[in-house]
Amino acid sequence: MRRLGYQRYAAQGGDMGALITPELGRVAPEAVIGLHVNAATLGFQPLGPVTEDVLAELTDQERQYLAAIGMFAAEGSGYMAIQSTRPQTLAYGLTDSPVGQLAWIIEKFKEWSTPSAELPDDAVDRDTLLTNVMLYWLTATAGSAARVYYEGRMYAQSGWFPLTRSEVPTAVANFAGDMAIRHWAEEANTIVRWSEFDRGGHFAALEAPDLLARDIREFFRSLR
Repeated sequence: MRRLGYQRYAAQGGDMGALITPELGRVAPEAVIGLHVNAATLGFQPLGPVTEDVLAELTDQERQYLAAIGMFAAEGSGYMAIQSTRPQTLAYGLTDSPVGQLAWIIEKFKEWSTPSAELPDDAVDRDTLLTNVMLYWLTATAGSAARVYYEGRMYAQSGWFPLTRSEVPTAVANFAGDMAIRHWAEEANTIVRWSEFDRGGHFAALEAPDLLARDIREFFRSLR
């Protein structure tokens, strides 16, 4: 950003971006005026056992999120296990079969989109879904995409939780299909805004762009 001529700036990210974006506040706090994240599970809470004492401090909603995280770890993280250990083996199958590539990605849109959506294309336009999958298929990049998990395996074993606190003002947009828990988010981040939405999910920019854009604008406008 300095090379582009920006001495002060803000940042926004979701999913892996919600892991990377807060790190900007740790490496360049003098430049980053604020951070906004969505789909903020990785990097915002430790993924592991929770003691009864900590459980008692959580709200009912946070306990529901915690239960959803447990369900994800038990039944929904198979894709992560194979991509972080055998990405090349998986890549041959996905690169050889357009139906396989479609199923591999669309299943995640089904599981992670707004809970009220019965089918993936109830949450995201079908042409957009097919375009997303086509980008992997035509470029044969299933393998390189999976290797993100393989290369990040050691980092994942540390719990995806930062070791130092960020003092940069941070906003979290938690959509209906998300599972961010404020109790832990505040341990390593300076949370000044927390928005809960009753629609949208992990792919908020595709599912509820109006809600996401408005929340980003309102937050950064308050920092001017």
